[in-house]
Amino acid sequence: MPACPAATAQPVPCSSCLLAHRQAEWRIEGKGDVAPMTRRDTALRISYFIKGSAVQLLFLAIYLAAAGRWDWFWGWLYTILFVGMNLATVLGVDPGLLVERATKPRDAKAWDRPYVLLAAALLPLLSGAVAGLDLRFGWGPEIPPAVQWTATVVVVIGFAIVVAAMWANRFFSAVVRIQTDRAHSVATGGPYRVVRHPGYVGAILFTVGMPVMLGSVWALIPAVLAGLVYVLRTRKEDDTLKAELPGYREYAQQTKFHLIPGLW
Repeated sequence: MPACPAATAQPVPCSSCLLAHRQAEWRIEGKGDVAPMTRRDTALRISYFIKGSAVQLLFLAIYLAAAGRWDWFWGWLYTILFVGMNLATVLGVDPGLLVERATKPRDAKAWDRPYVLLAAALLPLLSGAVAGLDLRFGWGPEIPPAVQWTATVVVVIGFAIVVAAMWANRFFSAVVRIQTDRAHSVATGGPYRVVRHPGYVGAILFTVGMPVMLGSVWALIPAVLAGLVYVLRTRKEDDTLKAELPGYREYAQQTKFHLIPGLW
């Protein structure tokens, strides 16, 4: 592998070079089959974990700034749990999926970009900031600690469902696309036996649970909107997979529900 431009006498590849190199390898080696663990894979896992955790720490800084205090217990606890989910994800998935999620594929569906931006970034960030402002200015009504702890359990369940979905589906991309370069196939194991989009079930749970955990009724407004965006994205993605992914239509006939067993 050629040295990074910033290399020293003992060239060490930068994270961007590493991602590009591993992406090329995973597109050549076995067309998506799980390859043996290498030191590059370990470095990739560490890089992915650090970057994901840094984003959550940035979000936490915004929450704490809105709250006007650095010792906000619930804000720290939520961030710690999120980082824990990130760690569990990194330890359990194959490196090919980390490469997929760390890059920006050119063939991602253009219609998906606003869904991702709203549901996974802007609305959750707004929800946490509103919760911080609620704490700072006392908008109320107050949420009892017992309810906050119950919401924490819901958040943890949501995180666990997302991790289980990512462990079961090595094509769990951050964007909607048919991964022909990775021999994309239908995931049917784990939580995919119950519903077709378990990752969104988990995301909705922890997104809507977060403002209650943080103690803010007002922060529920952007969180619920994010949940609705996830529902809309589920419908669009499901239609795309039925039309373009071989075997998905048959899977949908067997696993009949999108998000909620017995309902939809």
